[in-house]
Amino acid sequence: MSPAPDAPLARLDHVGRRFGDIVAVDDVTLDIAPGTLVGLLGPNGAGKTTLLSLLQGLRRPSAGRVELFGGNPVDARARRLLGSTPQETALPETLRVGEVIDYVGGHFAGRVPTSELAAEFGLSDLLRRQTGSLSGGQKRRVAVALAFVGRPRLVLLDEPTTGLDVDARRTLWDAIRRQHESGATVVVTSHYLDEIEALAQRVIVMGEGHVLADDDLPRVLARVGLSRVRLRSTEAERVAALSGVVRHEPDDDHQVLTVDDADDFVRVLVGSGLDFHDLTVRGATLEEAFLSLTAPATTERSGR
Repeated sequence: MSPAPDAPLARLDHVGRRFGDIVAVDDVTLDIAPGTLVGLLGPNGAGKTTLLSLLQGLRRPSAGRVELFGGNPVDARARRLLGSTPQETALPETLRVGEVIDYVGGHFAGRVPTSELAAEFGLSDLLRRQTGSLSGGQKRRVAVALAFVGRPRLVLLDEPTTGLDVDARRTLWDAIRRQHESGATVVVTSHYLDEIEALAQRVIVMGEGHVLADDDLPRVLARVGLSRVRLRSTEAERVAALSGVVRHEPDDDHQVLTVDDADDFVRVLVGSGLDFHDLTVRGATLEEAFLSLTAPATTERSGR
């Protein structure tokens, strides 16, 4: 059941999923190509976790078709080359970390040796610890490592760094990058937008069950076309009320304005005669693009 080398590893074709009256995924069509590192973004309730559960065969679509390695993900044979980490980490508390890795790895013929996997994910010092004695962050690192133990072609990571401190997150990012460079295709959901910005080549933004954007990271940012203007002013509220301002956020003694067109805004600002100084302009970050794309269509583009 192995697909051609250049065939999509996973595919959703006009897929919908309902839970009673709630539409979690609505007419989504996506391909996951081999060799990519995909960031899946969206606010709570956007449909991200439901989409991953459909790819894993944990749920069936209410409409459309889901394929995994050319087969039906409900079929266990289609999941042989799939690795995943769910949002919730559940490990047998009385087993040692090394025993858990050995147990999961024993299901795969070409598994990664336990010592090698532990070194890759910074777990070598934990191998003899019972999982019940681990912190939440340590358990999370074990769960992510387990997704890679079978040398999968596709890995689905749902909020992989939840509960980790900054250093642990960056260590895990490095491990995910190395796994990707070694041939794994990875899909990551995250609430940390800097995480997606640091990892992803392709960004999919979801909102209310729909795909709002699907492109490489620079094009997602360019699609929004926002800029950030930072300045000081004794007339902050009047500056924030100028045309073209999408959002206004005080930042210590500065004002930070998200604007549609930086050149046009600066012209309007100068022409207004309002007090301002110490002005800087830069392009939008992924967070600003995300907020713009996921804002309700009926919301007025204003700072209030």
